[in-house]
Amino acid sequence: MFIERTSVGLDVHARSVKACAIDTVTGEIIHQSIPADTALVRDYATQIAAEHGTIRFTYEAGPTGFELARALIEAGFAVQVAAPSKLLRPPGEKIKTDKNDALLLARLARNDSITPVAIPERSREVVRDLVRARDDARRDLMTARHRLGKYLLRHGHYYTDGDAWTLKHEAWMRQMAHRDVELFGEVSRVVFDDYHDAVEHALARRNRLDAQILALAEDSEWTALTRRIACLRGISTLTAFSLAVEIGDWHRFTGRSIAAYLGLVPSENSSGQSRSQGRITKTGNTHARRLLIEAAWHHKPQYRPGKVMRDRWAVAPAAVVARADAGNRRLHRRWLVLDAHKKKHTVANTAIARELAGWCWSVATMDA
Repeated sequence: MFIERTSVGLDVHARSVKACAIDTVTGEIIHQSIPADTALVRDYATQIAAEHGTIRFTYEAGPTGFELARALIEAGFAVQVAAPSKLLRPPGEKIKTDKNDALLLARLARNDSITPVAIPERSREVVRDLVRARDDARRDLMTARHRLGKYLLRHGHYYTDGDAWTLKHEAWMRQMAHRDVELFGEVSRVVFDDYHDAVEHALARRNRLDAQILALAEDSEWTALTRRIACLRGISTLTAFSLAVEIGDWHRFTGRSIAAYLGLVPSENSSGQSRSQGRITKTGNTHARRLLIEAAWHHKPQYRPGKVMRDRWAVAPAAVVARADAGNRRLHRRWLVLDAHKKKHTVANTAIARELAGWCWSVATMDA
């Protein structure tokens, strides 16, 4: 609820900040441009507060991060960071400038029409950056492997003798590269070595980040939460740690609302007696959503807890283990029902991921 006297909207960029302050008592609107320096923005806040009373700052979440919000909060000012996808923009407004954007934010904040995002603690943000760096490394490794595989395919080489990216596959690739030297000359070896080095570098990078994440999962403030979430099927220690830091404070959700936050609920276009649902909304945290979608596939095969699962259960509270086991059985039964109804596997898996999000919330927040 807006209780301050003055609402200040900030349109924040890498090199500049456009500020607009609305004094709700006098109706005065003050525009000002500020260099993108935290100390200068703090000085501006002190000046406005001296002239126009209590202030609430609002700016959009974006690539400039949360450091400005933290600095203003530490200076004693009220700050909210707006979710860009939830901003109410007038459909007839065709002129978009930094000045107008700052004014819009100030007005929306004054009217309590801002949907804020949670500002993460620095300790959580740096660990979340580590998890996302690992995801970038995973994507880069996949791209490098595709490039190497397609290079060999262009030369007529296609591997059919088992799984790819094993030692056996590695030996086969080098053998094909040697044959290409005889057909295409030494330049082909240069090309193969370049693609192969890219794969090796990306693999080493991913493994290095995996080791760092697993070390934090074993001994950090996230350990207890990671062990709880890892009790669910399809969620490894790495995935559990990633979900823990991506969501952060699980208690701000309910079992129903967390699926909406992750964009796993159907979109809807209903009117009167007509109700039409479409694809999932795909709003919110894309990283956490991808992890749950991948984990949901593991609930399709027959459920038989093995050694790895029981080892994870051994370090978690008994009540959490019982809840997770019930969730694993329930999700497998749901897969069978959806399969019996001839649902497309991708649709069924998304439905399982939506329910899996609720089970993750349950084991993460339950008293045990």
